[in-house]
Amino acid sequence: MYDIDTYLRRLGYDSATSQPAADLATLVALHKRHMESIPFNSAGSLAVPAPSGRLVDLVDFDEDATFDSVVAAGHGGGCVQMTRLFLRLLRDLGFDADLIAGTTAEGRRSYGVEVEHMLILARVDGGSWLVDIGYAGPSFVEPLRLDGAAGDQRQYGCRYRLTQGGDGVSLERRPRLGQWSTVYAFTAKVRDRSDWAPAEEAINAALAAGGDGAELYSRAVSDGQVVLKGRRYLTVRAGIEQTRTVTDDGDWQAHRSAILAGEVG
Repeated sequence: MYDIDTYLRRLGYDSATSQPAADLATLVALHKRHMESIPFNSAGSLAVPAPSGRLVDLVDFDEDATFDSVVAAGHGGGCVQMTRLFLRLLRDLGFDADLIAGTTAEGRRSYGVEVEHMLILARVDGGSWLVDIGYAGPSFVEPLRLDGAAGDQRQYGCRYRLTQGGDGVSLERRPRLGQWSTVYAFTAKVRDRSDWAPAEEAINAALAAGGDGAELYSRAVSDGQVVLKGRRYLTVRAGIEQTRTVTDDGDWQAHRSAILAGEVG
């Protein structure tokens, strides 16, 4: 069952003394600690029974049962599960925060919907911030400034920029020795969870047709992020990005277990 004290302990806070203040320093710390403490786990996103009987519930999933698996047990989960729970935590702590939506290139190809990825818009200390603890990556591990953001924003050796175009904003990322690439597109329009109903329909249809896709796991580390997508193992440490294909089954299982157990530091 959802419990703020359990959540804060998972993120390394001693909730018995006092709750963290709803300020920018706390938002930054919560964001990074969440990504370090709770992995993105595509298999975990299917582990909680859906009340509707479908394989995936995005709109009306059981938040208490999801919390028990994703946060309390530390198994992690998918984008919508983790983002909805994190939004609840932020609001309980007194943050002014709302859901917003984005679309990845892969999601647009697979599902053909515009509302796919779930993010959070947080307003704190006079500024607006992009919060995203539910994207497998590689991406940012601390919030990005949305309003008044001039030029690049830098985190742990990587650079990020927000480019306005058409009806939305593109988030672009550049590792220390690489080129700019688009992570995903999004808009700052405040959304209701029901806006993900078309994505829920499309994802369940794809799963029913046997399109389960590549397994996906990731976790932030002190200076970056580690991602396992299918057989592709990617690390970003201090902005240096390295990728290799994992062909050995035992090696793949070891990487997966390390990410889920938090033993990738």
